[in-house]
Amino acid sequence: MTHFGKIKSYDSSVGSGSITPEKGGDALRFKKADLQQEGQMPKVDQRFSYETSEVDGGKKHAVNLQHQQGDGQDQKEQASQQQG
Repeated sequence: MTHFGKIKSYDSSVGSGSITPEKGGDALRFKKADLQQEGQMPKVDQRFSYETSEVDGGKKHAVNLQHQQGDGQDQKEQASQQQG
């Protein structure tokens, strides 16, 4: 099942971060290897789709993260560029 959330944090030196589910709940951890576009580093407040997987004795982690185009931040940037 696909979920959506926003990046809460990402530490490029460690290669892991957390994502806050849109529907509420605790932030889920993820690793760099879980990103579908590994060449791009996620930024705080970017919207991603993801799936969950249970690891480490039942703890849920976010996997298969994919950046969602058209999130609020991108729209604000596009609007400001169009205005001049």
